[in-house]
Amino acid sequence: MAHNRFKGGPKLVFLMKSALNSKSAPAPIGPYSQGIDSGAVYCSGQVGLDPPTGNLVEGVVAQTSRTLSNLDAVLKAAGMSLNNVVKTTVFMVDLAEFAQMNEEYGKHFSPPFPARSTVQVSALPKGARVEIDAIAVR
Repeated sequence: MAHNRFKGGPKLVFLMKSALNSKSAPAPIGPYSQGIDSGAVYCSGQVGLDPPTGNLVEGVVAQTSRTLSNLDAVLKAAGMSLNNVVKTTVFMVDLAEFAQMNEEYGKHFSPPFPARSTVQVSALPKGARVEIDAIAVR
C-alpha cells in the first residue's frame, strides 16, 4: 500500500502484482517468477536456454538472441513485447565479447533504445555467457 500525494491530498493506492508465466521461455530454476506485472513489468534475468530442450545455445551471439527471445516471450504473457522495454541490465562473463553481444542486441530493439547497464560477472547460471533482465512499461 502506498500513499498518493498528488491530486488533492493523500489517498490509499493498493499496488497489485501478478506473476508472469510463459511456456515459451525457460521455467525458473529457483524460487522466483519469470516476471512480475505490477503495472510496470519486471522480468527476471534470462539466459540463452532453448525452452523445448532446456539446452544452452552455443556462443555469445546465439545466446544474446535466444535470451532476448526468452524475454520477449515473458513480456508477451503481459501483453507486451521488447518494444515496451525501458531498461535492461546485461551480465556478461567476458566483456571482450561485448561488441558481438552489442551488435546482436541492437537487432532486437529500435529507437528510442532502452537504457542499459552492462557488467562483467565471474559466472552465470548453466555456464551462460550472457544474461539479460528487463523492465517494461505500457
